[in-house]
Amino acid sequence: MTSTSQPDIDFIYEPVQDQLDMVVDSLRSLAGHAKLSGEDGLLEHAVVSGGKKVRPTVTLLAGALRKGPQDKLVTMATAVELLHIATLIHDDTVDKADTRRGRATISNIWGNDVAVLLGDYVFATSATYVCDTGNLRVVRRFSETIMELAQGELSEYFSTHDWNQSIEEYTQRIYNKTASLFCTAAETGGVLSGAPEEECEALSQYGYNLGMAFQIMDDLLDFTGTEEELGKPVGNDLLQGTVTLPVLLFAEQNPDLPSMKRLIQGSQEPEDLRAVVDLVRVSNVIDESAAVMESYKQKALEALTLVPKHRARESLAALTDYVSHRRS
Repeated sequence: MTSTSQPDIDFIYEPVQDQLDMVVDSLRSLAGHAKLSGEDGLLEHAVVSGGKKVRPTVTLLAGALRKGPQDKLVTMATAVELLHIATLIHDDTVDKADTRRGRATISNIWGNDVAVLLGDYVFATSATYVCDTGNLRVVRRFSETIMELAQGELSEYFSTHDWNQSIEEYTQRIYNKTASLFCTAAETGGVLSGAPEEECEALSQYGYNLGMAFQIMDDLLDFTGTEEELGKPVGNDLLQGTVTLPVLLFAEQNPDLPSMKRLIQGSQEPEDLRAVVDLVRVSNVIDESAAVMESYKQKALEALTLVPKHRARESLAALTDYVSHRRS
């Protein structure tokens, strides 16, 4: 997979940095004022963290194309980030992850029971923020997204170690799990700023393709990244039984390789999984998967030609480059 210089992240955030700072302040305020019984610092650990805030940035940039109402856009962007955080809490619990990006997970510190309940609390809190926008279309789309996210997680759980799944099923799964929230982030920014219907649809398509590219890049990084960059072992997804695009392509092309054949026949032995991880890393499926990601990226850029020329549009375009060149 070829590599070029990473786009300037400051350029991407610049048009909406002040509003993004308000989102971060809102998260801090929520953590400071929520009346949760139990361990101090629980909610703060979950919602006040680093992270690139890509999804709320998409909402704010989409809303900036027509100078939408700042208060409602910040509220919506906060809801989008809270929904993302809630999914991460549940993901880490299901995956039994000890760390995320070098920080201990909620389930690692407080246990699975607390993590599940806290994830539910953050989910519900995100919904209250969306209601504060006063826009029924936005509320409905957000509710649909919660359903899609849950469908994606269930699909991933039940497809563990499943070598019979198709690329079409994988594509639907990553839409539900990842791209659906990017769709909502972009579309609702347009809706709240009063954009015409064709523009809202273009933003939704932008979000869809950006989200698909984002998840495929995640799947690639699982093989091409380092443990330091990823905060987890290389090939960790496959080691846990998650079958992603590079692995599906490799299995399709190499069904008779001994380790691959054993996995297809039902083996879950760590030795076979590790052997396939090593084989995938040096195979042509890395470049093939990168080409699929690139096609989604180009479709995202095409969707942007249907929205007004604006400094925020330049940031949305630069974000597609960032997604395809990031290392974590």
